[in-house]
Amino acid sequence: MRASRNAETVAGFLAAAAIFVAATGVAYRPLRLIPLAILLALIAVGIGGRAFRLATAAVIVCAACFVLGMTAAVVTSHPLW
Repeated sequence: MRASRNAETVAGFLAAAAIFVAATGVAYRPLRLIPLAILLALIAVGIGGRAFRLATAAVIVCAACFVLGMTAAVVTSHPLW
């Protein structure tokens, strides 16, 4: 029982970190940071538990940040890498 609660806590932190990294990726370099954020969010969803809603929201936010970041990079001729 204790190990599952610890895993759920880690899933929450991973989801929060994924949202932060994705938001940073929009402003910095989308192809470096946002795929890592998506991976973190998917790992958080896989762990599941009580942080499942936060992890699902993190995946959605990461996808939106990817689209927004790539659009901004192309429009402003900002380097993707």
